[in-house]
Amino acid sequence: MAATRTLGGYLELARVGNAVAAGVLTFVGAFVAGGLGSTRAVALAVVATVAATGAGNAVNDYFDRDIDAVNRPDRPIPSGRVSARAAAAYAAALFLAAVVAAVSLPPLALGIAVANLLALVAYTQLFKGLPAVGNLVVAYLTGSTFLFGAAAVGPIASPTWTLFALAATATFAREVVKDVEDVAGDREEGLRTLPIVVGERTALALATAVMAVATLASALPVLGGTFGLAYLVLVVPADATMLGATAWGFRDPGTAQTWIKRGTFLAAAAFVAGRAATVVA
Repeated sequence: MAATRTLGGYLELARVGNAVAAGVLTFVGAFVAGGLGSTRAVALAVVATVAATGAGNAVNDYFDRDIDAVNRPDRPIPSGRVSARAAAAYAAALFLAAVVAAVSLPPLALGIAVANLLALVAYTQLFKGLPAVGNLVVAYLTGSTFLFGAAAVGPIASPTWTLFALAATATFAREVVKDVEDVAGDREEGLRTLPIVVGERTALALATAVMAVATLASALPVLGGTFGLAYLVLVVPADATMLGATAWGFRDPGTAQTWIKRGTFLAAAAFVAGRAATVVA
């Protein structure tokens, strides 16, 4: 029973669901770029993304263990299921796995991987407590999963850049909403997150405005003639979900961030549908 509890702690530490989801986004980036013919490169990119995301989550929990003792005492480290030292070793092993998977990929993909690994390590210590900066770093990291997948198989095409921008913007909004939910613990730790510095309502208004701009930009693949009806059928409800959920943050930040994430994946599905339609045609 104790072993099962510990294993569950390690899986939770890596946020396995989120890590696998990031791997799926990397796969989507490769597919949108039209490069699934290189199955080895796609597989290595997906493995590198899953391992790096898990490592970043573990590092974040390691440095945030005192904050989590206030905000989320059930997390693996504050709950005692995983020791702080074991969490650090676990993160290091996952980072090593990510490096091994990425090292044989094309130079651009390797460069993105190195930049992302450095950002993951530096995030909690350098960026998280800076107003908006930490949110932007996480936004970039999420959006870059698509760029990484595309770079693993060839040039990064314009639809992938649009997908990157949409995912990054949605993640920025979600991170701001999450910071609103975590204000109590962050303030106790002396962090200067955006809601603490400018106020919760102002931060949420900014997130909603940014999301509105992003949803408008999602029309670019249609206006440019890259994608057609198959893309439009999915991206419109995705946009509505993300924008509506961000606005819902004024009432319920916890529920809002969950729906923003769901909208992001629906948007990714829209790009898959758009690309698949061009292949069939």
